[in-house]
Amino acid sequence: VQLQASGGGLVQDGGSLRLSCAASGRTFGPRYMGWFRQAPGKDREFVATINWRAGTTVYADSVKGRFTISRDRGKNTVYLQMNSLEPEDMAVYYCAADRGSLIYSSQFDDSKYDYWGLGTLVTVSS
Repeated sequence: VQLQASGGGLVQDGGSLRLSCAASGRTFGPRYMGWFRQAPGKDREFVATINWRAGTTVYADSVKGRFTISRDRGKNTVYLQMNSLEPEDMAVYYCAADRGSLIYSSQFDDSKYDYWGLGTLVTVSS
């Protein structure tokens, strides 16, 4: 399974971006897909996850109400719509997927994911 993230870039404070993550591979069949981010000098942190089959979503408090995660199962793609971006959102954003057996309580733990995209940089200018 390979994940290809795209959509990052430079945006002004208050602006919007949409990230995409396309998955390929014959064994692709996650239970969860997620977005995580890593700012300079900080650990990677959970942003949002989506249950691949049910479409249910969970968000970090810091992005709730501003970011929306969605998926297109037909395209094997997960999206992250980011609105009202703040300088604190500036980071490399990574998409991740599990093999299909991740339990609910582990979806926030980046160490539990099996596949990762290379990351896409989001820069927010103030």
